[in-house]
Amino acid sequence: MRLHHVQVACPPGGEDAVRRFYGTALGLTEVAKPEALRARGGAWFRAHDDAGAVTAEIHVGVEEPFVPARKAHPALVVATRADLEAIAVRVEGGGGEVDRSQRDTFPGHVRFHVLDPHGNRVELLAPA
Repeated sequence: MRLHHVQVACPPGGEDAVRRFYGTALGLTEVAKPEALRARGGAWFRAHDDAGAVTAEIHVGVEEPFVPARKAHPALVVATRADLEAIAVRVEGGGGEVDRSQRDTFPGHVRFHVLDPHGNRVELLAPA
């Protein structure tokens, strides 16, 4: 068994903001949703390894009424601390805040948390 994807939500009309966050700031690639699901709105994103294999997938779905996930969250692992810090710079450059208060609390990793533009929590980690 393996994890296929994680879904988070956004409010109606929130797709452009999630594209900037998950695509530009986090560096994920937006992929087309299947035709049968496009009318629902939202956006899908993937990360790939150097060989092109999918390593992570996040689906952002539209939810009404919308309530952000403050505790439940996807956690994405990047290869190096430099990669982790580059994401922090992009998040902060886009106006987001990086919470480093738990940076060294997960054995074997360094990490931080961010909120996507709609308040959903996202964790980013790198090997220590």
